[in-house]
Amino acid sequence: MFCRRPGFSAISVLLLLAAAPFVCAQAKKTQSKHEKTVWNFDGGISLITDGSLPDGPCFRLTGRVFAPDFFENLKRVDSELGTVYRRGNDVVFLFPEKLQLDFTIYDMPCSDQIQVTGTRVYLTRAMMDSLRLVFFWKHGMYLRPAKGIQPKFMESRPVPNYGESQVKDLPEKYEWLFEFEVPSANVPVTDSLVILVRRSDGYVAARVAARM
Repeated sequence: MFCRRPGFSAISVLLLLAAAPFVCAQAKKTQSKHEKTVWNFDGGISLITDGSLPDGPCFRLTGRVFAPDFFENLKRVDSELGTVYRRGNDVVFLFPEKLQLDFTIYDMPCSDQIQVTGTRVYLTRAMMDSLRLVFFWKHGMYLRPAKGIQPKFMESRPVPNYGESQVKDLPEKYEWLFEFEVPSANVPVTDSLVILVRRSDGYVAARVAARM
């Protein structure tokens, strides 16, 4: 930025010279306040994470949180002044009364098994039956139970094996589909819905947060 210095007395000039860097810095700081990052939430909040069981299989969880019309044209604007959620000219502070949570869990090789050939451990129905889903709302560092979440649909589906000639030698593979209705009235949009997949002994096999 070019800073113009008027020609006054020598003392004035010296004072202006000393102040010039500060004036320039202030101008640059003011300009930087206009910089911002915009996130678009059309379609809802996406979820993805990988999980694993001790000495067992690995899996992936993918899904989304959504609600009719709520996320349409919804944007998060981050700037030096803070974070604001907007839909057009309206500022959005709260989630709607209900959200829908859909996700799928399916078997996948662990990162250290990708190049390994031969038999590996697959996620079975018995292993899935040993897991429990736990839900929290997260505000900053504070977690509180997400109450009233109701399952709407749960199903396991077999995944076809490739290589028909070797089907007899391959274990059955499945994917698990889940749908939940999540009460969210008066929940700030700054809160995150946290999903834990854990065993009865407390071991957390996977954790993911739907964060706006």
